[in-house]
Amino acid sequence: MKPINDRVVVKPGKAEAKTKGGIIIPDTAKEKPQKGEVVAVGPGKDEVAMTVKKGDKVLYGKYAGQEMHYKGEDYLIMREDDILVIL
Repeated sequence: MKPINDRVVVKPGKAEAKTKGGIIIPDTAKEKPQKGEVVAVGPGKDEVAMTVKKGDKVLYGKYAGQEMHYKGEDYLIMREDDILVIL
């Protein structure tokens, strides 16, 4: 995958299956993870270099990105601006 402009492809982390107290959370009640790993980075836009790079662990907004299923894996495509912090 090669994103264009200021787009970033992120592989989201897994949603928690249990609470800290040991209660199992059903799939319908799980929250979408807001943490993931950058898989691919576009070249940037208007000659502005990208801050994130492949392999970075990032936090992003709750409703950020477009979900995509590719070769059996789930990914999010988002603008670099949707990323809140690099961990």
